[in-house]
Amino acid sequence: MRTTNNTILITGGSSGVGLALAKRFLLLENKVIITGKDSGELEVVKKNFPEMIVLVGDLTEQNSIDELVSIIEQEYPEINILVNSAAVQYNYDILDEPNFLSKADHEISLNFSVPLKLTGSLLPTLLKNKNSAIVNVSMDQLIVPKSSAAVYCATKAGVQSFNNSLKLQLEGTQVKVFEIISTLINTPMTVGSDKSLMEPDKLVDKFISDFYNN
Repeated sequence: MRTTNNTILITGGSSGVGLALAKRFLLLENKVIITGKDSGELEVVKKNFPEMIVLVGDLTEQNSIDELVSIIEQEYPEINILVNSAAVQYNYDILDEPNFLSKADHEISLNFSVPLKLTGSLLPTLLKNKNSAIVNVSMDQLIVPKSSAAVYCATKAGVQSFNNSLKLQLEGTQVKVFEIISTLINTPMTVGSDKSLMEPDKLVDKFISDFYNN
């Protein structure tokens, strides 16, 4: 895959793995568009990286997805790479969490439904452009689930299953499908963890190498 001169949309690009990917792709001379819910975080990214295109929106809301897709199709029709990185993890015991349903709904929506919706909405455009790819960010906790993050782990397992099926369905097209299976990464999501954490840049190093060689 070509690692330069692409137009790339990265969800959850204001922090964590999404931001690390955005910075690396920008360094490789790509046009990088990131989304995020927190306008303050996006303003900081824009200040530090003026070339980055930032779009604010809560993608768990259908109107925000519709607006994002419309902007991409009208202003950046050359888009050829979609990176689904946005995610949220809540830690709780289902028996004791009074807001279980609302938290679970948010995790399922952002972690699982949003990647599916964006993939389906932008796939026709990706199929028209060369060197196209869809990248979904997963996690190794789907193999050995974390007891306090049952819904998060389930959504990541769902993303992997969807990714595998999507790869099979898109065989024979010019759209390649990739999955980033990360270990515990040093991001805002893992603040307070007592386990060994990988820096996001190291994960990105490995992904870019695999991406380039496929």
